[in-house]
Amino acid sequence: MSLYSAAADRYDTMTYRRCGRSGLDLPALSLGLWHNFGHTTPFETQRAVLRRAFDLGVTHLDLANNYGPPYGSAEENFGRHLAADLRPYRDELVISSKAGYDMWPGPYGDGGSRKYLLSSLDQSLARLGLDYVDIFYSHRPDPSVPIEETMGALHTAVTSGRALYAGISNYSPSQTRTAARVLADLGTPLLIHQPSYSMFNRHVEIPEADDAGETLLDVVGDLGIGAIVFSPLHQGLLTSRYLSGEVPAGSRASVGHFLKPERITEPYLTRARALNEVAAGRGQSLAQLALSWVLRDRRVTSALIGASSVAQLEDNVAALAAPPLTADELAAIEPYAVDGTAR
Repeated sequence: MSLYSAAADRYDTMTYRRCGRSGLDLPALSLGLWHNFGHTTPFETQRAVLRRAFDLGVTHLDLANNYGPPYGSAEENFGRHLAADLRPYRDELVISSKAGYDMWPGPYGDGGSRKYLLSSLDQSLARLGLDYVDIFYSHRPDPSVPIEETMGALHTAVTSGRALYAGISNYSPSQTRTAARVLADLGTPLLIHQPSYSMFNRHVEIPEADDAGETLLDVVGDLGIGAIVFSPLHQGLLTSRYLSGEVPAGSRASVGHFLKPERITEPYLTRARALNEVAAGRGQSLAQLALSWVLRDRRVTSALIGASSVAQLEDNVAALAAPPLTADELAAIEPYAVDGTAR
């Protein structure tokens, strides 16, 4: 493939949002390099998606240590793409990684310990071919480890120059407040939280039992923390792929790893088809409506998309050209945007 030169108009149409009360802007849609960037996806397919994403102004690329398959391969592959295509544009990119889930055998390859997080970060940097990542996350809370130790590791990642910012993912509202306080006491602000969020997964809007009536969106808004949401299309259930009730060959549900065929239920189909009608009335696809919906709240800085093709990427990014959802459209969506649908 020919040498890559980024499109001159790459910043002309993308929407950027400020990440909480920090100085960092992120694109409204960011690209997640999860199972579509492991060794099971053709390298040239990955390259085409990455090139087109950057040409469209998608400057934020989100990874984790165990993204693949196999574990580590998404970072390895992105490191190759970076060296071949994107190295001249490193300072125009926000690259993130995470650690917290299982990565290697034994007691030091999982969880929230200082040993694991910093060792994993060093391994990620080696796979990526980078001196630093822009954001390093604690991928999940670990109740067996003092939160002071976990946040201390993020603080060290920043002060040592291996990361520019600290983030957390999958923390509850109360855990988020504690993490932000501990980091602030150390002198490192908490930049961002990465939770799941979609029309079928609204937990960030719902107070948890131990959180004094606060929702996660309440907390990030109050603390001035950004939010970048993953699975805004609910593992593909908020796309047109399954509206017929059939499971297409090659689809995520047909593989059955992250999305099981038994989740294509009649209650799901009734709600998804109704939402698809709202989308059609706006001139959008169901996926585009789902993205417009999660971005309706200004406390959401960005939504992560996991495009497996250039066409899918372009369809997702086109959601940003639509007008904001009206009060009537939001009211029409509400009966069908049910938390827990088809889980």
